[in-house]
Amino acid sequence: MIDTAAIKRDWLTNPRAEILAGIVVALALIPEAIGFSIIAGVDPRVGLYASICIAMVIAFTGGRPGMISAATAAVAVVVIPLVRDHGVEYLFAATILMGIFQLIAAALRLDLLMQFVSRSVITGFVNALAILIFMAQVPQLDWTNEGVSWVTYAMVAGGLAIIYLLPRLTTAVPSPLVAIIVLGALSIGLNWDVNTVSDMGELPEGLPYFVVPNVPLTWETLAIIAPYAATMAAVGLLESLLTAQIVDDMTHTDSNKQRESGGQGIANVVAAFFGGMGGCAMIGQSVINVTSGGRGRLSTFTAGVTLLVLLWLLGPIVGQIPMAALVAVMIMVSIGTFSWNSIPNLKYHPWQSSVVMLATVVVVVATHNLALGVLIGVLLSGIFFTGKVRSMFGVTRMRDDNVATYTITGQIFFASVDRLSKAFGRESERPDPADHVVIDVTRAHFWDISGVGVLDKVVERMRMNGRSVQVVGLNEASADLVDKFALTDKTGVEIGLAPHP
Repeated sequence: MIDTAAIKRDWLTNPRAEILAGIVVALALIPEAIGFSIIAGVDPRVGLYASICIAMVIAFTGGRPGMISAATAAVAVVVIPLVRDHGVEYLFAATILMGIFQLIAAALRLDLLMQFVSRSVITGFVNALAILIFMAQVPQLDWTNEGVSWVTYAMVAGGLAIIYLLPRLTTAVPSPLVAIIVLGALSIGLNWDVNTVSDMGELPEGLPYFVVPNVPLTWETLAIIAPYAATMAAVGLLESLLTAQIVDDMTHTDSNKQRESGGQGIANVVAAFFGGMGGCAMIGQSVINVTSGGRGRLSTFTAGVTLLVLLWLLGPIVGQIPMAALVAVMIMVSIGTFSWNSIPNLKYHPWQSSVVMLATVVVVVATHNLALGVLIGVLLSGIFFTGKVRSMFGVTRMRDDNVATYTITGQIFFASVDRLSKAFGRESERPDPADHVVIDVTRAHFWDISGVGVLDKVVERMRMNGRSVQVVGLNEASADLVDKFALTDKTGVEIGLAPHP
């Protein structure tokens, strides 16, 4: 059944703003796609065709309306050795397999793993991307490079002035689009000697066309492309799902992460069959889209269609757009993307959260590897969380007549077993040993076989020293673990169940 409400919401809400936002994004995509093609070692048309196909397809298949997906540096850097050693046809084949892997990931609900990415990691990811976006503009501002002069700096300053001041007068047209048009007209009309889009690489002529990768259909081919495809799929999904979360926060709306995972897979398969490289969501262009008024699928689709029309019909004009205009737009994106609140929050947030955020930023910026930075952040988050839970643990002992009662509070798992074992010590060596021992775990929970193992160890040690042992207060889940995995002869141990919380 067709969901007319969803169609109206995603496609027909404020179409004027959606279309204008899509046009701005398309112009910003051109130098990015060319640059990523150069990184991968392929013809510029490979990145441009990928951006066209992915943007148009993901508009229908994606789970995050308003997010922009296209060819990206995160995927481009992965395929450098593949293109160098085997050629572009193997890149197309790997991109198809990348899409298939992403479809499998969607079916397996691997998007749920994003629940383990903490807010500190996401903040670090955002800040690192903002820094990388700015760093990518530096070559266009380096006065030692050809085509960079005082005019370039003046144009960038003028572009930023238009971008930030025009919205105070009117928001009828996105200010980044006005900046590009005004600076482009001045550059062309006055024949200023500045770097242009065409200096980045030759723009393709004609439309993308369907093509099947020219590779042997053998196990050897699969062995070559599979490792690259798996890495491309993982990096692409990671960046897409993190960007989706960021757009969720910016728009105060939710998205379907499973659908987004599958949609990325479909878009990459289509792109490969039309001569494109792999891609994923782009935080920079997504921020441009949202800040320009794009919230639905129409803006994403418009970006792909506009890029197609620009290259097909207006290629010579597009090639004359000054890079300074696009640099101004990307600097705006960098400023808008960075989480400025995270700097003063370093004083107020727990030091563990600050370390996770800063580590994510440092690793991403140092390696230009988004996946590695997020992985380090997630691992640190897990280590700090484990340490925190481990510290929320205690054992108290009380003696009444000939009975010693040990009361355990907290979480019993692999990180707390040593402390638990040491807390019991040897009952027979205490100043006031008791013949009967009660281990009260009413306020404790056993999470894994390591916890069950230490209970085994404690009970067995006390029995060997001639003590009778009673374990009481196990909740239902903990009792199930003990029944399944405890090795101690339970006939000599009374286990009393506490009510399940």
